[in-house]
Amino acid sequence: MASAFSHAFVALAFGKAFRHPSMTWPVLLLGMTCSIVPDLDVIGFYFGIQYGDLWGHRGMTHSLLFAGLLSAALVAMWHRWKVRTPQLGIFIYLFLCTASHGVLDALTDGGLGVAFFSPFDSSRYFFSARPVAVSPIGVSAFFSEEAFHVLVSEVTWIWLPTMAGFLIARGLHAVRSAQCAVKQAQGD
Repeated sequence: MASAFSHAFVALAFGKAFRHPSMTWPVLLLGMTCSIVPDLDVIGFYFGIQYGDLWGHRGMTHSLLFAGLLSAALVAMWHRWKVRTPQLGIFIYLFLCTASHGVLDALTDGGLGVAFFSPFDSSRYFFSARPVAVSPIGVSAFFSEEAFHVLVSEVTWIWLPTMAGFLIARGLHAVRSAQCAVKQAQGD
């Protein structure tokens, strides 16, 4: 798995890439949380759930179905609290944040693959390119020399490409805004 830091960083970059009024800090924090939630499946180890089981690590909670259900439930609660935001946009953002977790894990060099299509297909998948060093499971294991190498790997293969994507998205948004302003000025 990639570290929680990288999962949250990618979710934040998704939300901040396009300047949309619905991307408030509460929404961004919810997206960052959604990007980390799939790893709560490690709690199953304490209850005898095996790694490769449906509810095991990188199983059901890493699936696209789980990402959709979690996002829909959160948007429904958001709406119930009478928060006035575009529901479809928030759903898509939360879905992408949650689903990005499995995508990043499928880029790692360890563990079992990711059950993207669970519960319909229990197969575990990795991408053919797996450049990200797998993060150790557990907080205590993360404070080691090995963890430093994991962070270097994540900065190289997750953080830098994410920042590049963020800058490209911001640049495209600025160009589009400038084009709209020119069209509007010509129309006046």
